[in-house]
This record gives sequence, C-alpha cells and structure tokens, in this order.
Amino acid sequence: MKIKDIIHQLLKDKDGNFSLREVCTMLYVLMSIISWIGQQFFGVAVPEYMFYAFISMIGAGTFGYSLERKSKSGPLRK
Repeated sequence: MKIKDIIHQLLKDKDGNFSLREVCTMLYVLMSIISWIGQQFFGVAVPEYMFYAFISMIGAGTFGYSLERKSKSGPLRK
C-alpha cells in the first residue's frame, strides 16, 4: 500500500466517509510526536499543559470513534 492510501484510510469514519474528527485527531497525534522530538533532541521545552491538551484531544477523538455506530444506509455513494 502507498502512504497516500494509508492516510486516506485513517481519515475515514466507520461509514467510509471522511471525518473532520479523524483529521483533528491525526493532527494532534502529529503535534504530540513533533513536540516530543523537539523536547528530546533539540531541548525545546513544551509546556506541560500543552502536552496534556494534546493527549486529551487524542483521547476525545478515539473515544468518540468508539461510541460511533455504523449507519444502516452505509456510506454515501454518488
């Protein structure tokens, strides 16, 4: 699989539609990884509240995904 295909699959909800929640969750994961790299290798201090905010938003996104149910009609098709 190509990286583009993997990212497209990560950004879809349970119905197969693109979801803004998935995009936000992916951005927070990337920001957490980047802030960790910055702190570990470049000595850039990330405020503790920022780290907790990133992790809280990731948790909220994944919790929302676990509550989501598939719709009975399935994905929207053209």
